[in-house]
Amino acid sequence: MDSGKGSLGKESKETLVADKKEGIGACGWILVSLSFLFVLITFPFSIWMCLKIVKEYERAVVFRLGRIVSKRARGPGLIMVLPCTDVFTRVDLRTVTCNIPLQEILTKDSVTTQVDGVVYYKIHSAVCSVANVTDVHLATNLLAQTTLRNVLGTQSLSQILSGREEIAHSIQSILDSATGKWGIQVARVEIKDVRIPMEMQRAMAAEAEATRDARAQIIAAEGERNAAEALKQASMVLGEAPSALQLRYLQTLTTLATEKNSTIVFPLPMNMLY
Repeated sequence: MDSGKGSLGKESKETLVADKKEGIGACGWILVSLSFLFVLITFPFSIWMCLKIVKEYERAVVFRLGRIVSKRARGPGLIMVLPCTDVFTRVDLRTVTCNIPLQEILTKDSVTTQVDGVVYYKIHSAVCSVANVTDVHLATNLLAQTTLRNVLGTQSLSQILSGREEIAHSIQSILDSATGKWGIQVARVEIKDVRIPMEMQRAMAAEAEATRDARAQIIAAEGERNAAEALKQASMVLGEAPSALQLRYLQTLTTLATEKNSTIVFPLPMNMLY
């Protein structure tokens, strides 16, 4: 247990650059002082080299002799950068749209599909995005592609087609936890399109058509059964009252005469029908 805690503490110290407290040393302060003295001597010409404008949606990570100044990003507004000792990197904090290219995936039920998607993320820690990863956007894009393949590879084709929202939430949580130490916050993940082979599309269409036909036959059979039961009950009622059968016979004749006016119907006595 102690070794596990020690390894976690070591990893957190390595990944969180903002927690480091090392200074630039005595020689570093001498160089910074000389740089500042150079700015004073060449003032006001050097001021145009030192003043930088950081936009509202940007942050500037300033490195002084290779170390991040104040362990935090600067901006927005006007910042000062000393010549020769300071370099800075601009970080855009706006939401980035990352298109996941079409990925060929073998599903759990051994069906080859092609899936693409889109990831929306933004940088919430400019220092971590600069100091903890070489190219934060490329790393996030590659991780999104790998995560998409890994997650969809554990799902069947029917689960992918019917559970896109749940799969997208699962991918988002995995990406968010993995890119947190890079200063990335994943806002949304969407699966855009799922492409399956043409043969599979025909098979699925035939299966759906057969299912609809079977359902239609079941409904028709249920209707015939209900009609037979109703006729059975009607015959029982008519059997109990013979006069009701005669009235029904006359009603049928009235209906035929109404619909077919040119047809002449000669009623026969009921006893002749037996």
